[in-house]
Formats: sequence, structure tokens, C-alpha cells
Amino acid sequence: MSDPVLLDVPERLDGPRTLLLMPRAGAGAEMALVVTQSLSHLRPWMAWAQEPPSAASAEAVVRRMHADFIARRDLCFHLHARRADGSPGRLLGGTGLHRIDWTVRRFEIGYWIRPDAAGQGLVGEAVQLLTALAFDRLAALRVEIRCDARNTRSRAVAERAGFALEGVLRHDALGVDGTPRDTAVYARIAG
Repeated sequence: MSDPVLLDVPERLDGPRTLLLMPRAGAGAEMALVVTQSLSHLRPWMAWAQEPPSAASAEAVVRRMHADFIARRDLCFHLHARRADGSPGRLLGGTGLHRIDWTVRRFEIGYWIRPDAAGQGLVGEAVQLLTALAFDRLAALRVEIRCDARNTRSRAVAERAGFALEGVLRHDALGVDGTPRDTAVYARIAG
């Protein structure tokens, strides 16, 4: 396999109602605002979403995401509403292909969305865009979605997107409160 950094990975994925855009410098203040507005929604599941980020700390995260995208270590995308003219509307959350194993061509999809945009199928659309990217452009053999087994909304996204529950790993990780949690593992495979 050639060096993954040489792979052409689109920096923009277009869905009917959403746009996925590679993080770019200058997006930190908006990201800090959206994360802060989403804290009560994210706190139970995301260790990084326990305190409101500053604009500067969010900008540092955005720039690291951009660097990791270019290096093909992690393919994060900002999830935006798509305007009628195809331009990006408001920032809704984040998603991406994570925990990449280029040798096996295995990817994990992660996602979060601001509470006022939840329940509208927007995350599901983003998952479909990323699944197509992984299998059609990046020659994935396996794409996973992993989540806390108690996160019924996240599990429903995986199931609606056609991912099969392969199992629940008991006491696989620690929750944000430091107690053991179970992880639901969903996957789709090539072919």
C-alpha cells in the first residue's frame, strides 16, 4: 500500500441537507460556541465535553484536526446544514473517520450534533456520506460505529444506517464518571 498521505481524500462531502467540511483554521470560535450550547447533551458520553471550551482552545483543536486530516491520521469533518445554494449553513456538530488502520483499511465513524438539530436524520445522512467515502473511495474492508451501550440515540443511528450489532463489550471502557461502561460495536464490511 502506498503512503496514506498520498491518497486524495475529499475535503467536502455533499448530502441533500448536510455538508461535511474538513476543519479549517478560523473555525474555533464557532466550534466553541456550538460545543458550549451542546454540553448538557454531550456530557454523559464525551469526555472532551465536560467544560465549555474557550475560543482559543477550540481553535487549537480545530488546527490539530486539520493537521491530522492532511496527514491522514484522523479524518474529522465539521457537520454543517446545507443551504439551498449548496453553501455551508450553520455548524451542527462534528463527525469523521477515526481510529484508522490503513493496513487493514478499517475505520470508525464517530459523530455528535447540537441538541436543536438532533432527531432530524442529519447524523444519519452524515454517516451515509462517510460510509460511502470509506468503502467507495478509501477501499475500506470494515467500518465500525462504537458507542456506550446505554446511548440509545447513537445506537439507533448505527442501526438505521445498516450497521449490524456485532456485540456488546462488557466493561470495555470507563465512562465520563470513571465507572466501567459497556461498548456496543456495530459494523459494516466490504462486499
